[in-house]
Amino acid sequence: MSRRESRRTQLAAKIAWSRVRHVVWDWNGTLFDDAWLCVEIMDRLLRRYGLPGLTPERYAATFDFPVREYYRRLGFDFVRAPFERLGAEFMQEYERRRLECQLRRGARAAIERLARRGIGQTVVSAYREDTLKELLQHFGLDRRMDGIVGGADIYAAGKVERALAWFRATGWRGAEVVVIGDTTHDADIARAMGAQCRLVCAGHQSRTRLETAGVPVLDRLCELWG
Repeated sequence: MSRRESRRTQLAAKIAWSRVRHVVWDWNGTLFDDAWLCVEIMDRLLRRYGLPGLTPERYAATFDFPVREYYRRLGFDFVRAPFERLGAEFMQEYERRRLECQLRRGARAAIERLARRGIGQTVVSAYREDTLKELLQHFGLDRRMDGIVGGADIYAAGKVERALAWFRATGWRGAEVVVIGDTTHDADIARAMGAQCRLVCAGHQSRTRLETAGVPVLDRLCELWG
């Protein structure tokens, strides 16, 4: 990338925060640094079923929503092992180990900075809502959230419909909202809302894949401030 192109990218990534009224956060990867744990658990699950293991690079090139298709691309045979069973095995281990993970660097500072500016915040996640709330409470972030929108089960089919239902209920205009996530699925949500979007490289998808979404891609949350 030339110096001029780099400068254009930096300018495009800047957000006019004075015009923003609400931020929609993704959880896994964006605020919660758990990609490494997902790789470890899935690697063991693949080997348990006689399939090639998983590296961080392959994971970042493969992971997507709906999660069922991600499992299929990894080589699982749903006739031999139904997706529901595989998903339950993965999540059982994930729930057992989830507190080994920490908040992403800069996550708490970003949330507090937005709170000081009077900007509302909501977490919208494919993670099951009751366990999502437990983790937000564990880290003391629930008190900063105006809304917590999670999934109804453990299978992470996606979150566009739930995000849109939340958005329509709030009365916000798309131009007043910024969606911050770490997958192209988050960009899909922003597009459906007509909202701004920033994606952060967090290990769940590669930078190359994130750049296909057509929105600014950041390496660190502190880059949100330009």
